[in-house]
Amino acid sequence: MTAAHSHDRSLLETDDLLEDDDAFESDDFEGHDDFADPWAEPDPESVDGEQLDLADRRSLRRVAGMSTQLDDISEVEYRDLKLERVVLVSVWTSGTQADVDNAMTELKLLAETAGSQVLDGLVQRRQKPDPATFIGRGKVDELREVVQATGADTVICDGELEAAQLRNLEDRVKVKVVDRTALILDIFAQHAKSVEGKTQVELAQLNYLKQRLRGWGGNLSRQAGGQAGGGVGIGGRGPGETRIETDRRRISRRISILRNRLKEMESTRATKRADRVRNRVPSVAIVGYTNAGKSSLLNRLTRAGVLVEDALFATLDPTTRRTETGDGRVFTLTDTVGFIRHLPHDLVEAFASTLEESAEADLLLHVVDGSDPDPVGQIAAVRTVLSDIGAADRPEQLVINKIDAADADQLTVLRSLYPEAIFVSARTGAGIKELREVTEQRLPRPEVEVRALVPYSRGDLIDKVHRLGTLQSSEHTGEGTVVVAHVHPELASEFADYVI
Repeated sequence: MTAAHSHDRSLLETDDLLEDDDAFESDDFEGHDDFADPWAEPDPESVDGEQLDLADRRSLRRVAGMSTQLDDISEVEYRDLKLERVVLVSVWTSGTQADVDNAMTELKLLAETAGSQVLDGLVQRRQKPDPATFIGRGKVDELREVVQATGADTVICDGELEAAQLRNLEDRVKVKVVDRTALILDIFAQHAKSVEGKTQVELAQLNYLKQRLRGWGGNLSRQAGGQAGGGVGIGGRGPGETRIETDRRRISRRISILRNRLKEMESTRATKRADRVRNRVPSVAIVGYTNAGKSSLLNRLTRAGVLVEDALFATLDPTTRRTETGDGRVFTLTDTVGFIRHLPHDLVEAFASTLEESAEADLLLHVVDGSDPDPVGQIAAVRTVLSDIGAADRPEQLVINKIDAADADQLTVLRSLYPEAIFVSARTGAGIKELREVTEQRLPRPEVEVRALVPYSRGDLIDKVHRLGTLQSSEHTGEGTVVVAHVHPELASEFADYVI
């Protein structure tokens, strides 16, 4: 048989294979996302809407096994952008072994969210962190050996370190050392998108950096004494200010500028908030631990289409949406910044204007990740932050989310600990109907009852009753509409001429 005939036969066999339904069953590929069309139109029924922000965030993710790294990377266009290789360090001062494991797992997620590759983790049990190096001298030697063995270029400490601790640890380990606060600030800097969010993050970063400036060598000093003091004599005396003092002064000036900008932005936010208060529009704030599913819940309730991602601090810019109760009353739902254990004080201060949405809300939907290893710890951490921002006295409705991924035994424990909580799944929609009903019941209700004969020319008043009050009954007559409703005092005054 010639090569040509062999080639023709192979083509015929291929055609027969493609025509044979038994040989190629399309059902075999159902449910495989690998074969999904990346350019397909988004599902119009999706409660999360078009996740354009999420697509942008994932557009430059590295694909495993696709490296084309060259031996010669002298040319800048061929240099590889590599993830930081980090080693985690924690000091165990209190709590159980499970608490320590959960804390290290959270630190690992934070490091990965920031764009790092975690190589190893070390924990030391001490009564309190070492004042010089955070961990003891023996642990420093062990850490240096781990860094050298793994080829790590960064050490991340689970705590807020003083400037001296950072400097001493870097000098002994010989790689960059960052603490938990710097790590969280870095994540915020990556995820902030709005002008206000970026300004808030920069303010928090500068407040953190101002206390941790360090100088290297005498060449950074502009102080000089006379010849007797080893100086350069006449004409060589500086203005009496070192380089580190100059940097600190410039940072202070920048902080002042940023605070003024935030005050201007806050005035705009206050104007919008005052408009809602004047119209008596109830407000509901969705609060909770980071990655508890707050954005998913907002999308499920309002189809807001905000960014949803299984990552820590995916949402930094708050989103407010107007929605309606079953009887037509309007209220707002706000997705807020997630909280975390030991949230840096500088962040709380910088995001004060954003967090005010929680402090002034009529109802807080406190969302908890039911699948987390320590949901009770999450609840305590969130309530601590709420107390810090002055929102501890706000009405709160506990919402246990992600019940579709949670352990049944853990859900049983949570039901016994928090009998008033509502158990939902923002992903599947389970429990959402009950959550809507409870939320509507707990919204503040208008307190003034009015009975009025409203002329047909004042249809705007009837519309306000539907949106801002509670309509008890209405009857159309020859002279107008007889209305019985509960409204707020401001709206009740508009019915003064029509009361019967």
